[in-house]
Amino acid sequence: MTRDLTGQVVMITGAARGLGAALARELAGRGARLALVGLEPDELQAQAEACGNGAQAWTADVTDQAAISAAAEGVRAAFGRIDVLVANAGVATGGTLRIADPVSYDRVVEVNLLGSIRTARAALPHLIDSKGFYLQIASAAALVPNAVMGSYCASKSGVEAFAHSVRSEVRHLGVGVGIAYPLWIDTEMVRGMDEYPAFTIARKGLPWPMNKTYPVAPAVRALADAVAARRVHTMFPRWLWFLYANRAISPSVTPFVVGRLARRAEKAHAQAPKRLGLTGAGGAADDATRSGE
Repeated sequence: MTRDLTGQVVMITGAARGLGAALARELAGRGARLALVGLEPDELQAQAEACGNGAQAWTADVTDQAAISAAAEGVRAAFGRIDVLVANAGVATGGTLRIADPVSYDRVVEVNLLGSIRTARAALPHLIDSKGFYLQIASAAALVPNAVMGSYCASKSGVEAFAHSVRSEVRHLGVGVGIAYPLWIDTEMVRGMDEYPAFTIARKGLPWPMNKTYPVAPAVRALADAVAARRVHTMFPRWLWFLYANRAISPSVTPFVVGRLARRAEKAHAQAPKRLGLTGAGGAADDATRSGE
């Protein structure tokens, strides 16, 4: 059943840029009231103004339980309720385990997995009160383990399993839980990945259409539809259902498909060594937050 989103209070993490910001604007256009959470106060405020309809912004690091819990309490105080949580905050880096920057590699898991857990923990009491909906943004990376993306694949597989577990825990409380699996969406994070030759080789060497970059607008429409319908699984693009249905064989097949890409990626990195840090402006914001800038 599709629900009218008019007046629904939606809390989105990672809302300063990219998919989170675009989804906020899409949901605002459908009448929702937006609570935007992220690391960049100026960008968040600009997005809140773009959303209109009384949208507000909170600055919080999702890996900081006290900060994200305070943000959730602030949203409840400002709007009176939280009807929908979209756990979208995420970062990425490229590089095989041998060549990746250890700090950035580990940070991907901290933000994407532990950040989602802490976000859900903060918002869940409010979702129980409203019998609301929690949408976890995972990735096609949860379906196919890819070379040069070990930490990202691990983090997205982790949030998928986590959200499935939470669904079982809160179903009797009237809370719905869904998982979204976007592929390569044309955001700053994905474009930032292409700054690293090692990652570019691994991504663009994938078979078509797995190497294709998809536009933001249809992706956020699919996510907004998922919120309205409280959909359990959302694939974008829709052909990912094929990978979902055949994921049992993926770990056995992918080494033969992408193993050669890992060798090429490491060779490219050796020829032009560069610290493989977090990608895009969002990654830079996370780096700045941890360094205290």
